[in-house]
Amino acid sequence: MSTQHASDAEHLASLGYKSEFKREMTLWQNFSLGFTYLSPVVGVYSLFALALAAGGPPMFWWIAICGIGQFLVALVFSEIVSQYPIAGGVYPWARRLWGKGYAWMTGWVYGFALIATIASVTYGAGPFIAGLLGMESSQNLTIIIAIALIAVVTIINFGGTKLLGRVAFFGFVAELVGALIVGVVLLAVHREQSFGVVFDTSFVTEGGTSYTTAFMGAALIGLYLYYGFEACGDVAEEVANPGVVIPKAMRMTLYIGGAASLFITYALILSVADIGAVVSGENADPIGQSLSEAFGATGSKAILAIVSISFFSCALSLQAAASRLIYSYARDGMIFAQKSLSKMNANTGIAPMALIASAVLPVVFVLTDLFLPGGIFRLVAFAAVGIYIAFQMVVLAALRARMNGWKPAGKWSMGGAGMIVNVLALAYGLFAIYLMLKSYGIEGGSFVDNYIVLVEVLIVVGVGLLYMLVSGAHKKSNAPAGDAFTK
Repeated sequence: MSTQHASDAEHLASLGYKSEFKREMTLWQNFSLGFTYLSPVVGVYSLFALALAAGGPPMFWWIAICGIGQFLVALVFSEIVSQYPIAGGVYPWARRLWGKGYAWMTGWVYGFALIATIASVTYGAGPFIAGLLGMESSQNLTIIIAIALIAVVTIINFGGTKLLGRVAFFGFVAELVGALIVGVVLLAVHREQSFGVVFDTSFVTEGGTSYTTAFMGAALIGLYLYYGFEACGDVAEEVANPGVVIPKAMRMTLYIGGAASLFITYALILSVADIGAVVSGENADPIGQSLSEAFGATGSKAILAIVSISFFSCALSLQAAASRLIYSYARDGMIFAQKSLSKMNANTGIAPMALIASAVLPVVFVLTDLFLPGGIFRLVAFAAVGIYIAFQMVVLAALRARMNGWKPAGKWSMGGAGMIVNVLALAYGLFAIYLMLKSYGIEGGSFVDNYIVLVEVLIVVGVGLLYMLVSGAHKKSNAPAGDAFTK
């Protein structure tokens, strides 16, 4: 064991845990895990048409607004993970900053949202992979592709930390290079709009519509995009010198991921020949049209390959984060079957049953689409807002701890700026959650259509509270809790 690994194991022991993972993930691999989870291609390609139709070209600015807001959250997380580099991310952070019950609910909401996101990403990959294979997309084929994708990423994750890191890095390089090539080509040979079109509100205000309302309706493209940096901390026990490396990797995820997202979105907006047709609903696939016109049939296949790799890498990183959360939960005795879910394989440094659980649960979500057509979209509507809620539970816990005397004691700290950044991060997060709950409404839609996300939040939180209180799961461990400001 190297001197650094021995020091890391000693620090983890001082936090109440034995080091069982293999510390084989480098800075760039840790960053790649966060980047591929954030995945600019997946986020932008999934919501570009919706955002452009809702808010016109100025929807571009949500990429910057949400990037700044989530950067504040990342700074708060950086201080916490530097002091508490424990596997599972938001759950153990909330445990140390607040207490057992609060942490249990944080992990419950985050875990449910992660599983829903894995289902969403793998299901969303279906049409792209079908197109790459020259097959006509259908519901059954999309479900088959989603399950196959979950199986493949599970096999890779079974290979251990080193393989995960290498594949995540490959995914990062492929996605970034591909995105840059697509953006440069679109700007060079298929620019249809002026560079200043991102300031043009006329596309959605011709009928006298308030642009503020339209702009708010386009927020999802930025809100949905900027999470994933926390995955760097989910694998904290697999990184050497995590108190320094992980805060840096989190910030890199937002620097590079944010810049790539801005560039991709800008290039795509400028490549749309008739933005009015997108706003009116006549053109529901502006990305597909632009890519087809700019790259032709052969080039479009290459783009589909890049997009497919991006979805694959995103699913891989999501599952890695989910399995570490499940392991961390089980290690603290916070859930049923804790012995099986927390058992480690000494050879691979992986908790196999936790990994299997993070594969089976998303498959169940995907299969709901067979019995309730379109049901997966209702289920995964919770995914993004659930993750934001879990984030803000940690941000709130950090603020409460500061007000009770907590002074971050990790290797990375914001110093005197910590309090104001924490307050701003909480304000941004609450505003973001409000926008997400508001943005899913459908004009003339049913109660379920208009309030599906709020209903799902209430169900998830309500079931979680009931399970926690009846089972007493949060009381079944003597692992340290609520000690951030008592020492």
